[in-house]
Amino acid sequence: MDDLLTPYSEAIQALFARTTGSIKPGLERTEALLAELGSPHEELAAIHVAGTNGKGSVVATSEALLRAGGFKVGRYTSPHLVDFRERITVNGRPISEAEVLEFLERWIPTAEKMGATFFEVTTALAFDWLARQEVDFAVIETGLGGRLDSTNVLMPRVATVTSIGLDHTDLLGDTLESIAGEKAGIFKRGVPAVIGEPAAAIRQLLVAHAKAHGAEPVIVLGDAFGVSDIRVSLGKTSFTLRRGQDERRVETPLLGEHQARNTAIAIAAVASLGEDYLPPRNQISKALANVFLPGRFQRRGKFIFDVAHNPDGARTIAETIRAAKPPRPLAAMVAVLADKDWRGIIRELAPVVDRFLFTSAPSAPPERSWDPSEAFSFALEEGLVAELEPDMDAAILRGLKDSGTLLITGSFHTVGDAMSRLQVSPFAA
Repeated sequence: MDDLLTPYSEAIQALFARTTGSIKPGLERTEALLAELGSPHEELAAIHVAGTNGKGSVVATSEALLRAGGFKVGRYTSPHLVDFRERITVNGRPISEAEVLEFLERWIPTAEKMGATFFEVTTALAFDWLARQEVDFAVIETGLGGRLDSTNVLMPRVATVTSIGLDHTDLLGDTLESIAGEKAGIFKRGVPAVIGEPAAAIRQLLVAHAKAHGAEPVIVLGDAFGVSDIRVSLGKTSFTLRRGQDERRVETPLLGEHQARNTAIAIAAVASLGEDYLPPRNQISKALANVFLPGRFQRRGKFIFDVAHNPDGARTIAETIRAAKPPRPLAAMVAVLADKDWRGIIRELAPVVDRFLFTSAPSAPPERSWDPSEAFSFALEEGLVAELEPDMDAAILRGLKDSGTLLITGSFHTVGDAMSRLQVSPFAA
């Protein structure tokens, strides 16, 4: 594989350079490119997952449940933390560098003629490879929104919206209602819809959208599936899952109260495929023992790696820290993209963090890179204990000093860059 490393790296760099200039909403280019490939997406039996937060957890949990039943399961997620190939896996095994390179060399000229974006090319690559791997199921995460997201060319077996929050407001609208409408665009006529949103008003709006799209049945977390008595420790999250008259304890290695809801959403999604696809009720915890989700409250020694690209995500981290009680003092190394609400993120983390370190993510796109000195000044104005260290390597060393735990958070770039430096693998062992 070493002889492929240089051309593979060059091909990936060229893909990013050619196609990340702008986001072009719409399905026409993806449909045209897939048509050239023989429409591989039409062969996929997919669980389609949208939402502001929780998508990755629902995808990983759905995959684990199906794999426990002996099914061959493909996964397509975004973005990646360390390695582009994290985005496209089958039974946890990533697509090879050789297969990525072969696809790009063959299809980039066609994609360029169509004006296809980075994500559209990547989606075509994923659907083509998953179809050729003859997966039994593909669990597919939207990239941005839902209605106009490239992945929405699918006719899935079930469509799921996890939650709604304010993010990507420049593209999806600046209200929860408008964002809900965009995410609900993945619902399809005659296809089961699973809705996990906890806020009653937005949940009912999603239900209305699902019915307007002709989704059938519409499954709402809290009705058909109830979650209660959630307990979080440093090793697991446990909760009581109610289905009809049946109640039983379920455990997941994903940490946080929110992971109880995400786990229940995934259980509901797989159950909507048919009861035969879900493990026996007394085997669900065993099936979930192998759930792996890099960069989501992922613990390695004194480190916690957790992506938070909006205040809702940061609030979730804070709640999980309170529940899991990691060793103190707790320092937080933070770098956020400039177009995100980093002030809101800092405010949400502040009650559980003993010391902030503001740094820069080397892989962040220059046009979206934040100024950590602004965050440092803001933190001081808020009366927080804070340090400024723009160099990430130096920030990690400073963060470890006199700390029981170092939380590394912010953008995917931040968490991924730190994992790469610390040689923490984004793949399951």
